[in-house]
Amino acid sequence: MQETWAHRADLAESAINERHGSRVWGIPRTNLAVVSWPPTTKERLFHHWHYWWQAHYLDCLVDAATRRPTRARRRVIANTINGIRLRNLGPLTNNRYYDDKAWLALALRRAGTLHQVPMPTVLPRLEHNIVDGIDGLTGVLPWRTGETFYNVPSNGPAAIMMARTGRIEEARGIVDWIHEHLINDDGLVMDGIRMRMHGPELVPNIHPYCQGVALGANLEIALALREKAGFSHGDTISGLADAEAIDEAMPYITRIRALVQAVAVHMATPAGVIDWKTGDGDGGLFKGILMRYLADVAVRLPSDNAANRAAKKVAARLVLSSAESVWNRRLEVDGLPVFATDWTADARLPHNFGLAPSTLPEALGVLRIDERDLSVQLSGWMLLEAAARVVADSDTRKP
Repeated sequence: MQETWAHRADLAESAINERHGSRVWGIPRTNLAVVSWPPTTKERLFHHWHYWWQAHYLDCLVDAATRRPTRARRRVIANTINGIRLRNLGPLTNNRYYDDKAWLALALRRAGTLHQVPMPTVLPRLEHNIVDGIDGLTGVLPWRTGETFYNVPSNGPAAIMMARTGRIEEARGIVDWIHEHLINDDGLVMDGIRMRMHGPELVPNIHPYCQGVALGANLEIALALREKAGFSHGDTISGLADAEAIDEAMPYITRIRALVQAVAVHMATPAGVIDWKTGDGDGGLFKGILMRYLADVAVRLPSDNAANRAAKKVAARLVLSSAESVWNRRLEVDGLPVFATDWTADARLPHNFGLAPSTLPEALGVLRIDERDLSVQLSGWMLLEAAARVVADSDTRKP
């Protein structure tokens, strides 16, 4: 089973790299992912800059290199970092959107932990830029500079970054704010709050990636607090003194358990497949991000009590059931997969792939096939990497 999912993840990696991977403007030692396949001329030239899509492409490359390190994978990662820096046309901090910057900071730090991949020298400046963006009044990040919209897509990945880099109090402030203001009656995480002249205005939209980053941030904080108390990943609570030492971590673990259950009940089919329509464009990434952090819960949440073990099993089931559905409904072109945007439906072939349009809307370019977008295909790859990680973990495979 472990080798099966690793092989499938390898095929997803090959599909993305062969169809989307390209030098930036033909410059050696650079690489980025073209945002559609088949691409237009503008897309092939990276005319529009999709900063956060490339961050997730880099993260997926790191997933593959973490799972099975090779020199070729390390080279692609180094070239991709070069490509991102080149195409940004200036320092990586030159971006108004804090969610974009947080995603890239997470991917760069993960890349820098790989063997023989140096920690990017641009990373500390990027991380400091994100932390410096915290609003003094609300204690959280705006969506972008000059904005009065405070949302989970920016604050979730930023809180993960802060927790991973020792900025625990800043991370806790952000995550506590999210849970105080943005949990709906179903237990799901809403999008954000706009500050209007008449007062705060809730944006109640539910997106899969908001659930994912909330899971990831709570988990990083809980593990950091446990580590501070002297516990490693495999430790169990052995006495009253130990229990008191990790009291601070328990609210975050309780939130994880509740949110995993809410996702299972409200965002998945009875079989455990995530069933949430996200379409193309930016939305194409949303479900894959949720899978990344559900896998994190399945693998890294401590197994020291029955409630945690139950949450880990639910998280693992959501990942593996979704992965099985997506894999079974894929298309294949030249032996490599094309993944569906709807994880409960069959994938569709991008309509301009070597075929004449069959209808007038297709001929006019009105009908858009979501599967053409890099974001949709990256979600499929993220899902398969998540599945490979889950089945490789002994805890989630115990009866």
